[in-house]
Amino acid sequence: MMNPRLLMATPALLAALLLAVPCRAATARVPATAPGATLDSLLAIAREQHPELRTMQHEAEAATQRLDAAGTLPDPMFGIELRDVTNAASNGDFSLSPARVGSTRYRVGQTFPPWGQRRAQRTAAQAGADEAAHRVDSTWADLALRIKTAHARWQQVHATLEQTREIVALTERLEALAQTRYASGLAPQQDVIRAQVERTAIATEIAMLEAERGALSARLNGLVARPADAPLAAPQAEPALPPAAPSDPATLRERMLARNPQLAAEDARIRAAEGNREVARSRRYPELTIGVAPMQMRNRIDEWELMLEISIPLQRGRQRAEEREAQALLAAAQARKDSAANELLAQLGEQWAALAAAHHIESLTRTRLLPQASLTLQAALAGYETGQVDFATVLDALRQNRQAQLKLIDTRTEARIRAAEIERLLGERP
Repeated sequence: MMNPRLLMATPALLAALLLAVPCRAATARVPATAPGATLDSLLAIAREQHPELRTMQHEAEAATQRLDAAGTLPDPMFGIELRDVTNAASNGDFSLSPARVGSTRYRVGQTFPPWGQRRAQRTAAQAGADEAAHRVDSTWADLALRIKTAHARWQQVHATLEQTREIVALTERLEALAQTRYASGLAPQQDVIRAQVERTAIATEIAMLEAERGALSARLNGLVARPADAPLAAPQAEPALPPAAPSDPATLRERMLARNPQLAAEDARIRAAEGNREVARSRRYPELTIGVAPMQMRNRIDEWELMLEISIPLQRGRQRAEEREAQALLAAAQARKDSAANELLAQLGEQWAALAAAHHIESLTRTRLLPQASLTLQAALAGYETGQVDFATVLDALRQNRQAQLKLIDTRTEARIRAAEIERLLGERP
């Protein structure tokens, strides 16, 4: 008959084996060239093939092409006027031939817009192209932030899995110790059962972490425009913690106001609105059209005419309404920039404080909490072996040690995400 202690341990052992084997098989199927080991590998793919970024780039290219048309003269006009097509003064035959009608008048004219209008149109078009280019930078910054955040979570779940598997080995040691003491009559059977329950709980956590890793893999693939089930390499060794932000918030604010792509796009929108306002104001003045008209009589040119036309801007109500509209749009653009700057400054302050707090917590956890928890666990294990402490004390020390290790992993992940947020706000290219 099977030993009852072995019978109780079998489900936990099977669960651990069933969870471990697919993981190793999946890892073996990942090609050596698969991205994911480093953040740069994912960013390079996204920069090259992400459809949202390509859309913004094409729109920026279209805005740049509009510069060639901005501020150019309107097309010249050509007209022809056939007079006395019935030849009433001669034979009375109808004709549309310039050489067989009474006379033919040709007209070529060119319209010149009011003074300053073409320059204002070029200014507005250049500002529109600049805004589109800054929108590309802003789109890339947002996309890079999402990739950095997902990759930080990708590193976090792998580090947590590694740490959890180390805890599995520790619980195996603890269960073996409890079984030995129980067999010797030094500990109750409850200790063995509690050790097995702890192992089963950890196996459940591993299953949940594996599911989270799969979800993060799909998210990362989506962010770099790859199929959701495309293989991703496991992240390399945990990189160094990002440096803390400068202690002077004013320095960060100045850098953000000078380099943030969203604010740069708002600046360009203001310049475009100023150009459109000048275009509206230029309509106060008349347009000028100059034309030349040669007169043909039968087969020869007998006369030349020179024309000068000036538009009369009498619709003052419409012009003033257009100017007020342009001024209101300019004020709206300025207010939009102020609103964006206030929001971004608030985000910067929030992220700066969170990054500083993450650095402080990471230092405390690494230098104090984790060593203390490790020493407590070692002392509890030694005390349990000698019968000086009970099993509940060992389990509590084990959980405290694991919580400290998870706290360190989580805090480092939080620091990386906050640093990525600050990079986006400062307009720093990844």
